[in-house]
Amino acid sequence: MRIVVSAQGETLDALASPVFGRCPTYIFVDTETLVFEAVPNPAMSQGGGAGIQAAQFVVEHGAQAVLTGNLGPNAFNVLQAAGVPGYLVPEGTVRQVVDAFKAGQVQPMGNANVAAHAGMGGGMDFASGSGMGRGMGRGMGMGRGMGRGMGMGRGMGMSGGFPPAAPAQPPVEAVTASELTQLRETLTELRQQLAETMERIDQLERDESGGSEQG
Repeated sequence: MRIVVSAQGETLDALASPVFGRCPTYIFVDTETLVFEAVPNPAMSQGGGAGIQAAQFVVEHGAQAVLTGNLGPNAFNVLQAAGVPGYLVPEGTVRQVVDAFKAGQVQPMGNANVAAHAGMGGGMDFASGSGMGRGMGRGMGMGRGMGRGMGMGRGMGMSGGFPPAAPAQPPVEAVTASELTQLRETLTELRQQLAETMERIDQLERDESGGSEQG
């Protein structure tokens, strides 16, 4: 089975990341052989829609299950539509997370467990279940006072593990808004291409007419 773990590094001994849409790396692992592939997260620096892009990315790379600390409603919706389940992971390395998954010790997510855009300077406080306040206040700096890489390690005080899943928030409006924005951008590009094409046709017709008159 091919699974993917959100990670803070590029090896099986790297710490698993509780952040999905903006984690630095996705590590795809074959649960039978432990052969893995570390791939940088292309959505890490996205200003918006990171969860959707990240979910689409791991699905396209063949993930059959996602192991992470949180999933926003948009990412959860994309994964659910693709039939890819999400699992809450314990604190530890990617290797330990994979072992826990194989042993049936990780909890499947029935719903999104963070609000949309939770990773954009806010994230979660795993000790209290509320916003992270200053813990992630300087973005995903990966070393700027963030403890064991992204401040999501023991410095976060995850004594009780991950918080219970929050009620799902309707993802349809957010997904529709994102799709509408993309369609509008596509329409603008098409209009520009059409205008350029028409201008070129007019120019060629003028050139052809001029050549005929000279002949």
